[in-house]
Amino acid sequence: MADIPRAVVGKYPQKSVRKRLEAFFLDNVGKIATREQVQQVARDPKTKEIPENWHQRLSELRTDSGYTILTHRDRKELKISEYLMLTADRRPAASARVRPSTQTWKKVLERATHRCEWNEGGETCDNKESAIDPIGGGTVHLTPDHKTPHSVNPASDPNDANAWQALCGRHQIVKKNFWDSVSGKLNAYAIVQAASKTVKREIYAFLKDFFAEEE
Repeated sequence: MADIPRAVVGKYPQKSVRKRLEAFFLDNVGKIATREQVQQVARDPKTKEIPENWHQRLSELRTDSGYTILTHRDRKELKISEYLMLTADRRPAASARVRPSTQTWKKVLERATHRCEWNEGGETCDNKESAIDPIGGGTVHLTPDHKTPHSVNPASDPNDANAWQALCGRHQIVKKNFWDSVSGKLNAYAIVQAASKTVKREIYAFLKDFFAEEE
């Protein structure tokens, strides 16, 4: 299997991250791509910034578009953070991602009082729509989240408000960021960040005790 020359990276002008990644892998069937190369292809052609959701868009090529893109979990000769599309053939695509109906989303927001419903240890995030996130910064924008992940039940009822919750952008990311499927490691920072204040204090006490001998 051949590596991809660096020269091919950066030549994809498609408007969406997903389309850029798709074109890149189709151009390089049978060749090993590195994480760095995938990130460079995902880079916005205008702003030159690497989008935070590049890995999610890569995942969608597998789940939604039906491409088989292998990693070190699939082939022992692949290193961590290497990807390989062996063929351009596509499996039957997963069902389209369902979104709540307009009326359902209205009910969810009313139930949530237009605040983030992330709950950890009995404590809710409570970030309010259009407010400034006191932790992550930026304006809070609530979006619908499947209570049962799409990968488990792709047919969430768009008319059942109990199947959905309102999450701020930070907690949408945190929810999907507990496990780094590239490195195969737990994202301990994200887990601690999402924990309640009570749990954070317990972790803090544990770490103080753990590192006491080094002080």
